[in-house]
Amino acid sequence: MLNNSSLDTTVGNGSLVDEPGGLGSGLHRTLSVVLTIMLAMVVFSLGCTVEVPKLWFHLRKPWGILVGFICQFGLMPLTAYLLATGFGVQPVQAVAVIIMGCCPGGIISNIITYWLDGDMDLSITMTSCSTVLGMGMMPLCLYIYTHSWVEAGSIKIPYFNIGITLITLVVPVACGVAVNYKWPKAAKMILRVGSVVGGLLLLVVGLASALLYRGSWYTDSSLLIIGSVFPLIGYSISFIIAVVLRQPWPRCRTIAMETGAQNVQICSTMLQLSFPPEQLIHMFTFPLIYGSFQLLNGLLLVTAYQIYKQMHLRRTADASGQELQTAPGVDSGHGEINMGFENDHKAVRTAS
Repeated sequence: MLNNSSLDTTVGNGSLVDEPGGLGSGLHRTLSVVLTIMLAMVVFSLGCTVEVPKLWFHLRKPWGILVGFICQFGLMPLTAYLLATGFGVQPVQAVAVIIMGCCPGGIISNIITYWLDGDMDLSITMTSCSTVLGMGMMPLCLYIYTHSWVEAGSIKIPYFNIGITLITLVVPVACGVAVNYKWPKAAKMILRVGSVVGGLLLLVVGLASALLYRGSWYTDSSLLIIGSVFPLIGYSISFIIAVVLRQPWPRCRTIAMETGAQNVQICSTMLQLSFPPEQLIHMFTFPLIYGSFQLLNGLLLVTAYQIYKQMHLRRTADASGQELQTAPGVDSGHGEINMGFENDHKAVRTAS
């Protein structure tokens, strides 16, 4: 078992929160308010992506959602716990890893799913459902996987603060669903604004960790390794599980993206609003590390898939052209039929 942690759990790592005069404390409270408002806007925009008829369709035939639920709240928290204990990180750092593993999917998963020719309706439905289910599953998973550390007195989990933060997210999601149901055109505009706010939220989190928690960037190699392999493990194992359970190929790709691409904004804001500054110094950078590598791994997967897709389409087009030329009485001047991903579409029709 590796243990590269050289950080102590005391205050005094050069962070602004320790400076006299209350400057750091005031900035900490101001940042909490700003992050709360921004996160509410991001979650509200996520609610605007939910179309009630499509949501109802997937709820009536919930196999894709159930597989995603098992991967999202079964596989990812367990993987987070095994990585944290395997690399011997501090309990306070392990909590950040586990919270990241309990987070729902984010907008980035929808974008990557689109470029992977996944099931967009399922992707948006899974993002919405996991956001709502996360309100209960996150505290439950934290209780299960951090119980030994809490009993040993290594850390105290602020369940009340976490619960209040999660409950306040329900209202924006519900409002977003209502807006999309009543005014779908306005919902599309709100979604664009929410995407921008989500990017700004990550920027604010990064600046806050640099200014308020200067010692947080002196992290150990264990967290860097965990942050780099964690998303890839989520992508890979959830894809294999979906294949074993005989889900159509577009759904397999969708479930993989929804599992591995977590909502970094929610994790960062949860940490900021729930834990004291002296603990944030040791846990604040992990969501940024995870977010960077989940985006990098996602871009690599999209690149590989698009290259494969173009090669496959080119081979299919060449084969179709040869068949048309050799077939008697066939005029090949009317264009070619793209059969490249016929199996995917057949699988979707069969599953539906």
